[in-house]
This record gives sequence, C-alpha cells and structure tokens, in this order.
Amino acid sequence: MDALKNGTLEVPGARLHFEVRGSGPLLLLIAGGGSDAAVFERAAAVLASGRRVVTYDPRGNSRSTLDGPPTDQRIETHTEDACRLLDHIGAADEPVDVFGSCSGALVALDLAARHQDRIRSVVAHEPPAMTLLPDADRHLAFFDHVHEVFRRDGVAPALRELEVVFGGRPAPELPEAHDNSAFFLAHVVRPSTRFVPDLTALRGVADRIVPAGGHDSRTHAIHRPARALAERLGRALVEFPGGHAGYAKHPAEFAELLVGVLAAAAAPASARPGG
Repeated sequence: MDALKNGTLEVPGARLHFEVRGSGPLLLLIAGGGSDAAVFERAAAVLASGRRVVTYDPRGNSRSTLDGPPTDQRIETHTEDACRLLDHIGAADEPVDVFGSCSGALVALDLAARHQDRIRSVVAHEPPAMTLLPDADRHLAFFDHVHEVFRRDGVAPALRELEVVFGGRPAPELPEAHDNSAFFLAHVVRPSTRFVPDLTALRGVADRIVPAGGHDSRTHAIHRPARALAERLGRALVEFPGGHAGYAKHPAEFAELLVGVLAAAAAPASARPGG
C-alpha cells in the first residue's frame, strides 16, 4: 500500500485537511456530524489495499478551519467542497465512488444529484434526511429542541437529549482529531436534518445509489430515513455491520462489504445479478 499523504486545500471560506491512501480506483469517504478523517482511519487502511482512498475533515471540523466566524453549515456548501477536493486529487474525467455517513451521506447524495457525470456510485449510510419521513415535522421539532438545550445548557445536556435517535443510548464514541461537538450542535444538526435530497435527480441515477444502514441500529430513529430513501428510489437497503458508525467499530468487515457493494453498484446493468 502507498504511504499516507496529507494535504490542505483552500476552498472559499475554509481550508480543508485531507488524506490520501493507496492507489487504484478513486474512493471518497465523507464523515458526518462532528466527525473528521480520523473516524475512517482503520477502514481506509483496509480499503487502500485496492483503491486510492480520500478522507478529509469537513469544513469547521478539527483541522479544516474556517476563514471567518462559524455559520450554519449548508449541505450544498459541503458538496462543493467535496467536488473541489476531487478536482484537486483526481483527473477531471475520473469516475469516483463515494461513501458517506450521517450528514456525509447527504453530501454524497447531493454529489450524485448535481454531479452525475463524475460520480460512479454512492453508498449513503444512514443519512439524517428527516424530511423524507411522514412524521418529519415531529422530528424537526425534536432537533430544534436539541439545539435550544445546547444554547441554554451546553454540550453535555444536548448530547443526552440526542440519545433518543440512537435508541436511547449515547451516540457512538468515535476516533477524532478534535472534539467538534459544540460546532455540530450549533451549526450542523439543524441544517443537515432539514436538507431535502433532490429525489427527482436521484431517481435518474437510482441504479448508482445504495441506501444503507447499520444492522444494530435498524430499530433506531436515525435509521428510518435510509429505509425511506430506499423506498422512494425503488432500491434495496443494504445492512452493514454494527450500528450508525459501524465503519469505525468493525472496519475490516465493513470495508469488505463496502468493496462488494461498490463493485455491484458500478457494474453495467447487464452484468448485475438478474440483469
């Protein structure tokens, strides 16, 4: 495997820290919430045996610093960050496979909708697209409440409120370069849960989209939008090992399944089982 390469890319309003491992077909891993590139370290090391794996800290998280005061984070802004990063690392016509988790899955879906000529396949793992649910208003009101608790009482009480979407348990403890909880609660949780995926555009590339979720989180509220997305796109939902952050808890098993899922999604329809 090629050595890990670190870099910094200047984008409008921020500087992105990124990491590249391995060689071969390009695979972009997009972290969500308050996570950064460190959350994929173990899985990326496995995946890099056959791919060029790109990870990065989303703007505002850890080593990806903002040029000015923090503001609410639009998914579309993160999509353009990812696109600029791909342009910086890969050739303009090089196809890219994308895995995104949580709000990173929303970015992955937005990439597929807006940059169809570049994206070969997308695995969207438990995107918090609450707007797809029939009881969306209730869920959005809940995230408003979490935000208010943060503003009034601070990080720890707000994170305790957030346990509801993880089955009443604390959110998974994950590897990270820095603790981004305050930035997440202040500027990420509300805009990400309000993001509306472009289903019309996504239906046009539905054969490239793999809705996914964790086996251990399938009864949790955070899992429901992935199932709703699968139904809207007429796609089967793929269950990965572990829960909402199975890639960090079960990196080898997760990576093995991801390689197979990406290969199937990128294959011509005639070459797929039943095609």
